[in-house]
Amino acid sequence: MEAVPPTVESDVEGINGEAVSGWLASNIDGATPPFHFELIAGGRSNLTYRVTDADDQSYALRRPPVSHVLPTAHDMKREHTVISALGGTGVPVPRTLGLCTDDAVNGAPFYVMSFVEGHIVRDERAAAELGEAARTQAGISLIDTLAKLHAVDVDAIGLGDFARRDGYIGRQLKRWHSQFTQSTVDGRPGPAVVDRVHELLEARIPEQQAVAIVHGDYRLDNTVLDDDGNVQAILDWEICTLGDPLADLGLLLVYWAEPEDGDQALLGVAPTTLPGFARRADLQAHYAAASGLDVSAISYYRAFGFWKLACILQGVYVRYAGGAAAGDRSGVDQFAAHVGRLGERALAEVESL
Repeated sequence: MEAVPPTVESDVEGINGEAVSGWLASNIDGATPPFHFELIAGGRSNLTYRVTDADDQSYALRRPPVSHVLPTAHDMKREHTVISALGGTGVPVPRTLGLCTDDAVNGAPFYVMSFVEGHIVRDERAAAELGEAARTQAGISLIDTLAKLHAVDVDAIGLGDFARRDGYIGRQLKRWHSQFTQSTVDGRPGPAVVDRVHELLEARIPEQQAVAIVHGDYRLDNTVLDDDGNVQAILDWEICTLGDPLADLGLLLVYWAEPEDGDQALLGVAPTTLPGFARRADLQAHYAAASGLDVSAISYYRAFGFWKLACILQGVYVRYAGGAAAGDRSGVDQFAAHVGRLGERALAEVESL
């Protein structure tokens, strides 16, 4: 994992060095003080820190944003529950080590997990560190891992009551639209096109084929890869729930840019435009074969993916505009316009159905 330049513990935003160090020493087997904390770069929502102890052992610590936390979002216990349940399934996840729900320790709940070494491919530079064959394997492994996640029996691993199973898209539309309407800057709402797309998506919800663990933000840079391009761990489970597995595939395809694409889902140049990475059509076909699901309605799920990203980015923009700290602040001034562009992409997709 890539980290921002090291800082002294007292300067690490979002970490009460003394209190968290005491908790780690008391609750994490083998963790030896003193501890050094580094904020891992790239996150714009829940914050992840690399914690290194006196024996040079590394751990990962997750906590919510330091301000502007919306209701139902950033639930540390939820993340911890899902990753812990998946630990014995063969789905690659970090090993959970401890959960702190006492706000007095660090101002908010947090949990600690194993630190998985490898490549996090956020940009062209990181993608260039992989050979072309590894880039090809990354697409295959990403899809195989997603199909494996969606095949998990939720009852067998104790997640049967984790969330409602039916009506996933309808519930998601309600949730994200509510958070979008709450995310205002100086009383100004987000782009109206997001409201229009919400109406169209609500009127055209496809039938849910299966019930699966839905990651909710499944993409290349939310995984750790080995040198050969194989997924070693899935990260960032903050919006995981039960529901329609095709929502994960649709969003992955939204993120997966191709060289000839114009506007991309995320600001900056997507790593998947480099030679070796698969085409979206190939990923879609591989998922259909691996999962056995009908993917013919994937355009709807792509539209939903663009729309959901618009809602999420509006919330992130509001947090940063309001002074929410810790994490990557680059490109914040472009967020407002990009929310509108994502809404337009969603509108184009849903109107093509």
